[in-house]
Amino acid sequence: MVSEKGKRNRDQDQDRRKTKKKKRKAPNDHEKKEGASEQLRFFVEQFQAANDVQLSSLESESLKADTCILEVSQDADSDVKIFGKNIKAAFGASWKEVLCEGQLIEGKINAGSPAVLILSASALRCIHLLRGFRSMTKECHAAKLFSKHMKVEEHVSLLKNRVNIASGTPSRIKKLIDIEALGLSRLQVLLLDMHPDVKGYSLFTLPQVRDEFWDLFKNYFYQPMIKGDLRICLYGPYQLAGRLKGKQGLPLPDK
Repeated sequence: MVSEKGKRNRDQDQDRRKTKKKKRKAPNDHEKKEGASEQLRFFVEQFQAANDVQLSSLESESLKADTCILEVSQDADSDVKIFGKNIKAAFGASWKEVLCEGQLIEGKINAGSPAVLILSASALRCIHLLRGFRSMTKECHAAKLFSKHMKVEEHVSLLKNRVNIASGTPSRIKKLIDIEALGLSRLQVLLLDMHPDVKGYSLFTLPQVRDEFWDLFKNYFYQPMIKGDLRICLYGPYQLAGRLKGKQGLPLPDK
């Protein structure tokens, strides 16, 4: 039989362990700011290298980490449910209205215009990342926009309904935007899957996919990001994702 004193000591030990866990998971504001700034610097370096351009001083000054980058917790890299909660939190008190409701609203919620768009190098990764949003897509299903097993015409039909969250590959996403089936009027978060595949390639490193992504970004997402209307979320080990195999690799920027 456990004594009353022993029980109190055990409860105190458990409380201390819980407190330590909470402290480890709560980065301060300075750390968050530094992390977002590092991600923005990395992304801009990759953008410039991939497109062989140099941003003007005016463009560089327009890029602010707090308006251009959405950070997710480190725990989210291994758990898509945590990652989904992080994205939900980015929409504040209006998250349910923006991410869950399924009705079109004339003049406000247009068909085929997601608030969150996920880009990945493969269909399997697109599906995997959507698992983090299951609790939010019961009334309004997420749109799976990739070429595997689905024709463009099927996607066009799908996008005639309300879409809050969509996930796809760069080539199919660009095609749907080009033909005005996929709208960008509500888009607030562009999530980029940085996780490498079994061969070590990612969205930034798989040659054809990489070119398709930067073409898509340059044409449709660059200006909204510059204006502060769109936040980029780098999901996964982004610094490793910037290294290409072989001679075509983009160098990581020096710290």
